[in-house]
Order: sequence, then structure tokens, then C-alpha cells
Amino acid sequence: MHVLLSIKPEYVEKIFQGTKKYEFRKSIFRRNVKKVCIYSTSPVKKIVGFFQVERVINDSPGRLWKRLGKFSGLTRVEFFEYF
Repeated sequence: MHVLLSIKPEYVEKIFQGTKKYEFRKSIFRRNVKKVCIYSTSPVKKIVGFFQVERVINDSPGRLWKRLGKFSGLTRVEFFEYF
């Protein structure tokens, strides 16, 4: 299955640069997703690319940050404000 995710342009850029290796979401996909279509939000407002889903990790925000924070493309404050 494929899904479309809306992502802010600043984070889209980090994904393509390779500094953001994980996309965090409050809700987990209900089905087995293999490919994500990236929609870059305003001001870009278009589909800009795709990425393959290797796996979905479900854990508490604190444990996710400890494990994946340095590859998140986010500051600690941004991460915890989101969650």
C-alpha cells in the first residue's frame, strides 16, 4: 500500500539531504505501508518525491528520542512539542 504524507518544506529538504532519516507521526498506519509519497506543504504545495518504508517503530516519545533523535532532523524541543 502507498500513502501520501504532508510534510513541511524544511523537513522535506532534510529528508532529501539525508539528515532526517525518520518521519515521526502521532498515528501509526493501519495497514502495511511500503511507499510514502511526499507532499511538500505551503509554499511549495506539490508532490516532490517518494521514499520506501523499511519498518514502523512504535514506542514512547522519550524512548524514540533516545534511540532515534540524532537522525530525526529535529531539535529536542521540536520533537517534544510535536508529541
